Amino acid sequence: MNYSTIKYEIQDGILVLRLNRPDRMNAVNEEMYAELTHLLEKYREDNKVRAVILTGSVRIKDGVEKQAFCAGADLKKHSSGERTHAQKRKYIELAHETTRLLYRFPKPVIAAVNGPARGAGAEMAFACDFILMAEEATIAFPEIGLGTFVGGGVTRHLPRAVGLMKAKELIYTGRVLDGRAAVDFGIALYAYPMEVFMGRVMEFAAGLASKAPISLAMAKKHLQQSSLLDLETVLQLETDAILDCMNTEDWQEGIDAFTEKRNPVYRGR
Repeated sequence: MNYSTIKYEIQDGILVLRLNRPDRMNAVNEEMYAELTHLLEKYREDNKVRAVILTGSVRIKDGVEKQAFCAGADLKKHSSGERTHAQKRKYIELAHETTRLLYRFPKPVIAAVNGPARGAGAEMAFACDFILMAEEATIAFPEIGLGTFVGGGVTRHLPRAVGLMKAKELIYTGRVLDGRAAVDFGIALYAYPMEVFMGRVMEFAAGLASKAPISLAMAKKHLQQSSLLDLETVLQLETDAILDCMNTEDWQEGIDAFTEKRNPVYRGR
């Protein structure tokens, strides 16, 4: 598959997915969603990939650089009136499949928000395990003010992150938060100055990539489903997960490395 809206590379086990429609501030369209889903499915079971970074790109206009994560849906195409009702539904379902794949990807996924994240862009960020932001970057849900509605599971994810009342404020009002405010609000984990931003993101991703991949995948799966289950079910599932880990080569490697006072080398088996 040829990719025109996404650039990607693998660095030391980290898959970097870079949204690449800088002339439209990386506003999403069908092509971008299709390419993202294809890449996520392609690398889902690839042992060379231990972590994923989803980030934006830089727009250069009149010699001035402007960072962009994702400005949301491409409203120019929406406003053209070209889509039928069935096509609109297909577009929404494609968007939701993208966020579903991000959320269920068996390896940690980091949203590196380098510039404005609006609407669909913020929704993709929330489907990731972590949101790291440049201090100058911003995030918001402007959908209500545009006469539409949030998607991508935000009505589930956002209240769990910040509480119901704060989630209502962000969705009802479309309030814009910069990186530091997003950290204070509980949306982003860290915010860094732009000049060191991607370096810090890569360091964070490298730390995750160094962990035992089977154990990490289990941790992600169980943490995401735990709020929907009763305690006894959670304890039984954790029992099974621990036993599964103990039957891996990585478990033995972790024990050996601890005993020998060295860094473990995990192979995902």
